[in-house]
Parts: sequence; C-alpha cells; structure tokens
Amino acid sequence: MINAELFAAFVAASVVLVLIPGPIVTLVIAHSIANGTRTGLISVAGATLGNAVLAMGAVFGLTAVLAVMADLFDWLRWAGAAYLIYLGLRQWRDAIWAPMAVAAAGSAETPRGRSVFLQGLIVSVTNPKGLLFYGAFFPQFVDPALPVVPQFAVMGLAFVVIGLISDGGYALLAGRARNMLRGGWRARIRSGVTGTLLIGTGAAIALTRRAS
Repeated sequence: MINAELFAAFVAASVVLVLIPGPIVTLVIAHSIANGTRTGLISVAGATLGNAVLAMGAVFGLTAVLAVMADLFDWLRWAGAAYLIYLGLRQWRDAIWAPMAVAAAGSAETPRGRSVFLQGLIVSVTNPKGLLFYGAFFPQFVDPALPVVPQFAVMGLAFVVIGLISDGGYALLAGRARNMLRGGWRARIRSGVTGTLLIGTGAAIALTRRAS
C-alpha cells in the first residue's frame, strides 16, 4: 500500500516543516500564555480539524474544488485576521491602560472554547499556502507503482498526527511559561506578549497572498 522509504522521507520532511513556527503556532502560544494550556489545546483541536479537512481534500482529489472556493476562504481569512487583531489590541489595552488588578487576572474575560476552536480552524483551513502544500508536497512522495489513494490517506493521517503533537507541545510549553508571568508587572508583560502574538498572527494571515 505504501513505499516504506518514501514514507520515511515524508515523515522526516513533515517534522521539519511542522516545527517551523507559523500562524497556527503563534495562535496556540498566544492562547496558552493568556488563558492557560487548556485554551491553547482547544485552538490546537481546531487547527487539527482544519488540517484534516485539507488532508482529506488531497486524498479524494478535492484540492481543485477547494481552490475554486478560494474566494470564500479569502472572506473567512480576512474576517479571522481582523478578529485576531482586535483581540490582540484588547490585550495591549489591558497591558497599558487597565488597572493592575485586571492585568493580574490576565484579561477581563476568558474566551469561550467554541470561539478559540473556530479561530484555530479558520487559521488552518484558510491559509492560502495550505492548498499548495497538500497539492504539491504530497505527490513528491507517491510511488506510482502503488495505488495512489491509500498512499495519500496514510500520509494525510501521518501529517495531521505530527501537527497535533507539535502544536500540542507548543501549547504545553507556553502554558508553563504562563505560570512564570503571574501577578503584578509580569501580568502586564503577559498581556503585551499575547497581544503581539495575536496581532502578528492576524497580520500574517491578512498579508499572505493566495497561492496561484
């Protein structure tokens, strides 16, 4: 069903690519630092679902269909980017203007799990580079002498799992860092770091051009 040597090369390449920080990683770190590991892991769950959707598109040859829907994805991407920048500006407001008691709490309110999950999903599935990645990267590791669909399915599953482990690791590490930023002026730093990451994630999504 699959060429073991090609699959090993695919896994090695995927690990390297996944470990490079991108919009998903910065979003996960931002939520973990601001609200704890649990919130970060919820955003990881949303991003993982997004990766799974794109992987299934590659498996069933739907990348062309998803590309046709690029205009819809662009609208979602812009909306998601604007929302993340808005959240980042709120964090900076807390860091600069809010009373110390509010800053010590980290935020005036904790985001709902559904909102965090959707943020991870939107950032993942609307990334213009995603379709290009699944459409161009996977075929390089396909053995033409073997059935294509099973190979794409195994690689898709492997990539989703690798991404889940990597993003989950970032969430755990960032959650630990949050404990070092509790109380007083350190909480203000935490809000500033979180705001910067959220604004940076939103800007990266907004400025990324659609792959053509």
